Amino acid sequence: MIKLFLYFLPLVCILAGCNNSTVSPSIPNVVVSEQIPVNSLQYPELRQDGGYVYLNSGYKGIIVVRENANTYLAFERACPYDPTASCALVKVDQSRLFLIDECCKSQFNFQGNVTAGPAVYGLKRYQTALSGNLLYISN
Repeated sequence: MIKLFLYFLPLVCILAGCNNSTVSPSIPNVVVSEQIPVNSLQYPELRQDGGYVYLNSGYKGIIVVRENANTYLAFERACPYDPTASCALVKVDQSRLFLIDECCKSQFNFQGNVTAGPAVYGLKRYQTALSGNLLYISN
């Protein structure tokens, strides 16, 4: 009985791994190495909590969100539901209460977590580090 179990275990693992519903869509990796002066007149939105800016970096762009004076988050704008779709672009909703991809209608909170599908994976997050008034964004 144990031999039979050991024989079928690898087969079950292989078949379970082929289930597309558990595989995260692949957002192409691109090198991200940005630095922005958060107190600059170029980024007035980053002077207040909840402020945000879009950067032309990453795969389809980056959204930088200020949580507070010491904490900034940076997310890829490609929607994880179907990142290669030409219309899959996450932006801040007009209400400024959440992020949305108007192509698939997925919604995300300002921490990048899914709040409404069809997306099941959160936004790809980039590393941020604040040194003085310079915010470093990288992967």
